[in-house]
Amino acid sequence: MACWCYEGILLFGVLFIASYLFSSLSQTRHALDNRVPQMAFLFLVLGIYFVWFWARGQTLAMKTWHIRLVNRQGARVSQKQALLRYLLSWLWFVPPLALVWILGLDSRFALVTLLLWVVGWAMLARLHRDRQFLHDALAGTRLVNSVRDQAAVKSLS
Repeated sequence: MACWCYEGILLFGVLFIASYLFSSLSQTRHALDNRVPQMAFLFLVLGIYFVWFWARGQTLAMKTWHIRLVNRQGARVSQKQALLRYLLSWLWFVPPLALVWILGLDSRFALVTLLLWVVGWAMLARLHRDRQFLHDALAGTRLVNSVRDQAAVKSLS
């Protein structure tokens, strides 16, 4: 969870710069203008960020917390697998946000709905045989401790 929070702090900067770039290039004068194209652009920026770093094994936050993304065989994931994992990882947020939008819930209920969904989704990992999140199981990826793996490789040498 600490890695997730650190990733959020890093992504704040990435998204801030991307939003500034989008607003400057599109000559957006009001924050609510061009909302849908800006969200699509930020979705693309996030996709590029995660797919690029995951295909190399780690984001900066993952490096800090010694977490590495690998495929089922323990090798680096392909860009296709990283893209699939990125798209599937939106299952953390899309269903509750769609429900909030369909039901027209106010912001308090939206926040509670989102929080309950995320906690429930995270708890599902406890039920998985390998304690994996569903998006990892479906994408054929897994998170491993990079320090432990490096020590194992050194002991084999």
